[in-house]
Amino acid sequence: MDTAADRDRDRDRDRDGAGRARNARPRDELGRPLPRGAQGVPTTPDDLRLTPDEALAQAQELLDQGRAFHAHEVLEGAWKAAPDPERELWRGLAQLAVGLTHARRGNATGAPRLLGRAADRIEAYAAAPPHDVDVPGLVAWSRALAARIERDGLDGVDPDALTPRLRAHG
Repeated sequence: MDTAADRDRDRDRDRDGAGRARNARPRDELGRPLPRGAQGVPTTPDDLRLTPDEALAQAQELLDQGRAFHAHEVLEGAWKAAPDPERELWRGLAQLAVGLTHARRGNATGAPRLLGRAADRIEAYAAAPPHDVDVPGLVAWSRALAARIERDGLDGVDPDALTPRLRAHG
């Protein structure tokens, strides 16, 4: 049932012409929403369209800067635009970035879960990795980090240990 409160909440949200929520709220470097009007870090435009090579390069740059949430946005855009045979790879890469977002935010439960899901999806492309994605390296890295977090928590994980290399050569 559509209530007045629902309509008021929806009116306050930034929506596109089709009614889909836009990413208009400012965010901090870890992707956490900030109050409206606050100064946040640049986010990925909702309508960004990149080639796979551009998406991987931009996501890697964001990961290198410790901005896993923002890398996730780039990878999610690539996932949604990918041809069917590659969609699960991009979904897995986006999940890897979400797992890293959880880790950077201190969520020792969500991080290993998402890293494990990411590894499972990415691993399906081991026989013929597209776009020079380092499938074996990412799978091993994700599983090792997930196991370490499950065993030891996040306290001893150096932030530099939260930056994977997406491509085999790069």
